[in-house]
Amino acid sequence: MQKLRIGVIGAGAAGYFAAIHASSKHTEVTMLEKTSKTLAKVKISGGGRCNVTHHAPELSKLIKSYPRGGNFLKKVFRYFAIAETIDWFESRGVALKIEQDGRMFPVSDSSQSIINALVAEANKCNVNLLLNVAVHSIAKESNQFEVQTSKGKLSFDRLIICTGGNPKLSGFDFLEGLGHSIVEPIPSLFTFNTPHSPLKSLMGISVPDALVKLEGTKLSYHGPVLITHWGISGPAVLKLSAFGAEWLADVHYKANAHIRWGVDWTESELIMHLQAFKSKHPKKKIFSNPLVGLPQRLWMYLCQESEIMEMQLWENTSKKQFNKLVQNLFCYIVPIEGKTTFKEEFVTAGGVDLGQVHPESMESKSTKGLFFAGEVLNIDGITGGFNFQAAWSTGYLAGKNSQTL
Repeated sequence: MQKLRIGVIGAGAAGYFAAIHASSKHTEVTMLEKTSKTLAKVKISGGGRCNVTHHAPELSKLIKSYPRGGNFLKKVFRYFAIAETIDWFESRGVALKIEQDGRMFPVSDSSQSIINALVAEANKCNVNLLLNVAVHSIAKESNQFEVQTSKGKLSFDRLIICTGGNPKLSGFDFLEGLGHSIVEPIPSLFTFNTPHSPLKSLMGISVPDALVKLEGTKLSYHGPVLITHWGISGPAVLKLSAFGAEWLADVHYKANAHIRWGVDWTESELIMHLQAFKSKHPKKKIFSNPLVGLPQRLWMYLCQESEIMEMQLWENTSKKQFNKLVQNLFCYIVPIEGKTTFKEEFVTAGGVDLGQVHPESMESKSTKGLFFAGEVLNIDGITGGFNFQAAWSTGYLAGKNSQTL
């Protein structure tokens, strides 16, 4: 019996997982990669440690970590989710650990552990890897997929697209012949540029749990916030950028961010706390006594922004100064003027329209034998291992279902 020829385009996380699970005694799997490197995002993820997945036992909470694609993934995760991911890697000698914030990494703290497991399994499954092969176009003729590449034409019985996200709509042109509509890509997971804010002078300072809100919207997120030389970053900002990706694109990345430097504060509690300190320590210098757990440099900066003088005592604060300090602590306004994305780790919102793909199989609704997995789909998660989980889950389903005769 002739083997079923399955082509996998893209040798990233989703591509490897799809290729591995497409392999069986009656299939011949070939993975095409346009560059000379495979698993590039896996290599650099989590500062080189690879944030494999996230400890989120409840499915209802897990899908809330996907600004786009959550409802689609709800169906996908019924077949392969976090528990299955952990089992898969641990059964191949890669133990995983849970960090305090829920992120999961290999115990080795090295992404190479994940890469080695994927490569070893692909080799074991006899996946044929072709590097430096760019795909120019795809056409379906009879029951065959004719793939025109930089190295000539290749034919497959089944095809799995795992090319990842692309910042430009033209990056999806090779799918044009297959009749799939593409949701125009826009950046997700980026930092906020604040070129005209004096806050930049505090670069390097971080706050463990602040609330960041986009003015004029209900969009907000809390978590660590980092001040950089170009603006504000950290998990709270990155996650907010993902949920606000479409809104921010519409306003051309010009907006105001409101920062509450302590997520648990209420305005009334903050006022009471400052007033109590002022009454108890009237002779203390305001600058020299940081309150509410803020780093000293940030406290001093917010005092300056509140027009409080360096040698000023608490007993000498005016009502106006006191109110401004409360305002700057509870709702500090930062003008956003642009964004910064990181090329190697970029994540895009947009891609293949999910309405055209079966979530139970990852097969195209319009083109039989065509499957999709990973970020080429209009799916994106916040930071914390969610994008990799989507890659493992969709890759698994695409691979398994591509084998069916």
